[in-house]
Amino acid sequence: MTIHIGAKPGQIADTVLLPGDPYRAKWAAETFLNDVELVNEVRGMLGFTGLWNGKRVTIQGSGMGMPSLSIYANELIRDYDAKTLIRIGSCGGMQEQVAVRDIILAMTASTLTTPSRGIFKELSYAPCADWSLLRAAVGAAERRDTRIHVGGIYSSDVFYDERPDLNEQMVRHGILGVEMEAAELYTLAARYGRRALAVLTVSDHLLTGEALPSDQRETSFGDMVEIALEAAFS
Repeated sequence: MTIHIGAKPGQIADTVLLPGDPYRAKWAAETFLNDVELVNEVRGMLGFTGLWNGKRVTIQGSGMGMPSLSIYANELIRDYDAKTLIRIGSCGGMQEQVAVRDIILAMTASTLTTPSRGIFKELSYAPCADWSLLRAAVGAAERRDTRIHVGGIYSSDVFYDERPDLNEQMVRHGILGVEMEAAELYTLAARYGRRALAVLTVSDHLLTGEALPSDQRETSFGDMVEIALEAAFS
């Protein structure tokens, strides 16, 4: 076990899905996995391991923001030897063609800063998804006839943003959506030679103000989880 993950050796699978919300981890594990075992509840950040089509999967909450995600991703990789890490979460749409309920597959993740910024110093590192996962996720979405968008996203380090000028530039340069974790996940995966991808459901829209009602979120998020699982084992 580590400081933040109480799982014993062997309880974490090679493939890990990372929702920010620990209760979303619980819902996803109970909905999509069989033979589910609770493997972590340190600080209420729930983690579960079970079987999807006979393959072991861990679904571990990662918290909100890149600093929190960095803690869990580091420990999963360095202490539990996780090989494939897929963020499953919500994001805000930033382009007119991106609608609420659509899914964004993040090819790249722009950001102002991440917990890894101190390593790169003056370098503007460009974190990106693993190509094999991205390609497999596109195939999985097409087989399900799910509306997807593939391209760049913005990983913000604040939730209550007060930079409308920056948002305008994100929109101007084709950024599809905004969330708070993927850039650090992609950076850590590159550092340790692991596979990473962010599969994101558009839950609200910065341009239109539309938001997905809470009672419809689970149904919409289900497509995202299934695409992530199919991609992981393609």
